[in-house]
Parts: sequence; structure tokens; C-alpha cells
Amino acid sequence: MTEERAGGAPRRVTVVEVGPRDGLQNEPARVPTAVKVAFVEALAAAGLPTVETTSFVNPAAVPQLADADAVVRAVRRRPGVRYPALVPNPRGLERALAAGVPAIALFTAATEAFAQANVRGSIEETFARFGPVVARARAEGLWVRGYVSVAFGCPYEGAVAPAAVLGVARRLLDLGCAEVALADTIGAATPEAVDALLDVALAHLPVDRLALHFHDTRGRAIANVAAGLARGITVFDGAAGGLGGCPFAPGAPGNLATEELVAFLDRQGIETGVDRAAVIDAVAGLRAGMAGAGTG
Repeated sequence: MTEERAGGAPRRVTVVEVGPRDGLQNEPARVPTAVKVAFVEALAAAGLPTVETTSFVNPAAVPQLADADAVVRAVRRRPGVRYPALVPNPRGLERALAAGVPAIALFTAATEAFAQANVRGSIEETFARFGPVVARARAEGLWVRGYVSVAFGCPYEGAVAPAAVLGVARRLLDLGCAEVALADTIGAATPEAVDALLDVALAHLPVDRLALHFHDTRGRAIANVAAGLARGITVFDGAAGGLGGCPFAPGAPGNLATEELVAFLDRQGIETGVDRAAVIDAVAGLRAGMAGAGTG
């Protein structure tokens, strides 16, 4: 059960930081490894309990994160902070395990067209790949998170039926994911769409196993967070500085900025344990490091 304040809002929310992975993968130039490591460490020091660190995808597909192994090995981990990395397939998992990754994340999609564009396979094929990945990861004691991309709208297929999202989310949980994030990959969500999806999802899935991931492409991310809070969701993703988006989703830049999410939650009297000023400082440090390396 979620602890609630008067009026139904939760007392505490978990903010999942995705900037070092979902943000930096979209930068036009490669960010030096040392700058990435400092960014991850600064975000953890700011009080973020989960910092998605990097991605073990094919370096040819996402060259900005080709140094995933080096980043994971170099980050000084703070006690109590989770540092997942994206793993797309068994080969990626082998690299992640060799580097000492403590947690992983998996991506699939709510539409076939986006699955083909993003992971070069059907939804069914992604689950065939994920089966051995999750089994091995759990055997190794790793925490596993799943993502459902384009949960609120697809750049190729348009509107997405909540039932389609539910089907994919349920399969991720059944596979062994501890948590599943429903992702607004192209910023198409509205509060009404959040309600409609959660009407379906929460009738079948536990609220404490779901998270929401919003983009602010159309300036609606905070309103969408409010809609999620009203339905009992207590885990939300943010990207410090509003970094990034998805390189496989046309017109999708602009994750919800972590500092804006924390400021909104602070105003609502909802605890996060995150120091907003320290998040802003982490972004400034990232930009300074990129500029110093000639990448900013």
C-alpha cells in the first residue's frame, strides 16, 4: 500500500534519474568518459536513489555510449543508490556483468512499428531475447526494470490502445521485472490519456510496480505527473537538465527535467530526498565538462 497525505497524494515519491543514459545518448557529440562519471556521481550525491548510468547497446547504434564498460567501472557507488544500465540482449548482459553492473533495464514497445525501429525486432522477438537475459540477471542477483516505450502514442502508428500497453507491461512483470515504467516516448500524453491508461493498467497490475516516464515535448509533463500522483503512482523518471529523448523517435527531444519534477513535488509537500540545487549544479558541471572537452 502507498502511504498517502491528506487529499490522496502520496507522502513520498521516488525520482528515477535517467539523464546519464536517456539524456546523453542523444547528445550530438560524444561526452568524455570522465565527464559522464562525474555527472553520475554528482546526481547520486544530490540524493537521487536510482541513477540510470549507461547502456550496453551496440556501440555502432548508439556511439555516444560506447564507453559503457569504462563508465560503470569508474563510478564510485554510494550506499543505498541503485545504478541500472540498459541491456538489450544476452550479449549486452555479458558486457554488463563483466563490468560489474548491479541492476539492469530492458526496453520493449507497445507497438510493432516502434519495436522494429528501436530494437529491430517484433514485440514477440524482444521477449524471446529478454527471457534468458532476465533469468541470468536474476540468478546473478541483479534488480531488473522494464520499459514500455510509446505507451501514449507512437510516431509510426499514432494512438496506442491502453490494452496493448497493459499486455506488454504484464508480460514484463511476469518475466521477472521488479518495476515497469510506462514511457511517453514522443511527448504525446495528456492528463486524460494518463487517466485512461491507468484505468486499464491499475485494474490488473499493482500500483507499486509501475512508474511513469514523461517527455515535456508539448509542455504537459508536470500536468501528467499530477494525473499519475492522483492515481497513486509514486515512481517518476526525470532527466537532469531536461536532457535527451529517444534517437529512434522522430520529434521526441526533451525528457522531463529532474529539477522541475522535484520543484513541483516540493511545492506539493511530497518528499523525494533530492536536493534540487545539487541537481542543477550537476547539470552545470556536465555542461562545463563538455565545453572544456570541446563537446558542448
